[in-house]
Amino acid sequence: MLNIKSDPKKAVQTDTNGTNGTEYAIQARDLSIFYGNFRAVREVSMNVQKQKITAIIGPSGCGKSTVLRAFNRMNELVPSARATGEVLYHGKNIYDSDVDAVEVRRRIGMVFQKPNPFPKSIYENVAWGARINGFRGNMDELVEQSLRGAALWDEVKDKLQQSGLSLSGGQQQRLCIARTISVKPDIILMDEPCSALDPLATLKVEELMRELAKDYTIIIVTHNMQQAARVSDYTAFFNLDDSGNRTGILDEFGDTKKIFTNPEKKSTEDYITGRFG
Repeated sequence: MLNIKSDPKKAVQTDTNGTNGTEYAIQARDLSIFYGNFRAVREVSMNVQKQKITAIIGPSGCGKSTVLRAFNRMNELVPSARATGEVLYHGKNIYDSDVDAVEVRRRIGMVFQKPNPFPKSIYENVAWGARINGFRGNMDELVEQSLRGAALWDEVKDKLQQSGLSLSGGQQQRLCIARTISVKPDIILMDEPCSALDPLATLKVEELMRELAKDYTIIIVTHNMQQAARVSDYTAFFNLDDSGNRTGILDEFGDTKKIFTNPEKKSTEDYITGRFG
């Protein structure tokens, strides 16, 4: 089990300088990810603020999705993958031997790049995760609450028994978000959730993210600079190191407005302005 006794909404963690009282949803400390002998990401340290949206940007191949998946141990589904360093959630390293990876993934949910509804009804798509996690309450209320939370209820309330695959791409992605929030996570990870959507559907998902951030911490990987600037409170810019080994590093991290208007590093400015990447 995850072995966390505190209320997730009230957890107070310690920042990397040892100062108490700052609330973080999750912290990476010297996190490196390997696939076999290849180090995909090197010594990432970052603190993710609670109930804020953090965007992860950077050129292709710099480890953005790898880092995102490290935050709920999804990389472990790749047999050759391993992690060093720490990912702290409620002060507990999620990679400790006594931590249940399934429980981690319940508390830290994931929405993928391509909408992936189950070949089941809209209702069952939402209810499935709650059911396998032992939910014993009123399922009808939970399904409605989750669909409302994903801004989808009004569009599907009269066709809950239709297949989730019958929905449009944007609706399918919001259905996947409803499925994620039905198990009451603390954190929602989003891996390029709008890359397969048209501009109108993208706008709806972005509006939904801002609404969800009132209750959840969101970390999003995106290649869309405008999207990162629009929706996020904080931005992490990842880059490739200069060793020639194509290892990803965290180049700069901070307030989104500052990152996009007055970055500290030239590499960040070059990427944001389209000079490389």
